[in-house]
Amino acid sequence: MFAENGYHEALVDEIGKRTSISKGGLYFHFPSKERLFFAVMDRLADKLVKHAEKATMRADSPIAAAGAALDAVVVALSKRKRLARLLVTQGYSMGNGFESKRSEIFNRFSIIIKRRLDEAKSVGEIGDVDTDLASRIWIGAVNELVVHWLFSHGPSPSDASVELKSQLIASVGRPGAVLSGLKGS
Repeated sequence: MFAENGYHEALVDEIGKRTSISKGGLYFHFPSKERLFFAVMDRLADKLVKHAEKATMRADSPIAAAGAALDAVVVALSKRKRLARLLVTQGYSMGNGFESKRSEIFNRFSIIIKRRLDEAKSVGEIGDVDTDLASRIWIGAVNELVVHWLFSHGPSPSDASVELKSQLIASVGRPGAVLSGLKGS
């Protein structure tokens, strides 16, 4: 209901009918529609996080694992446009509560990538970069790609994932390489 209709248009009565749970039963477990919405977001995020973590297990190097986590999220969101809309934009009209929840979820994905980038750094696969900042940049790039797809009819995130991953991995490859040409400017 949230993905189909948006937060404000989703009615608790209708959610109850679809789930065979009474409105009172829903409110017993979720004291507000906002709490129900956040529980849905958490559940979806849990599934995506598990999917991303599982993808890292199949990689043969830490940097490949970081890329695999990124790919897993991009592909999953590309297959489920309503899910992508729900996680990325659906609750903006809710204000700070949604933004805080969205930030919490994005942080979970960022931690997965950061861990792999830390491993890549420790084995010399990437240079001495700020892996926390790099992981947030990676998540920000995925978010922008998804928003562009959802609202500007850009390419599907999965269609752009190879180039995205290539550019993001290059961004942590050799620190200073990109900036070296700018020093004299």
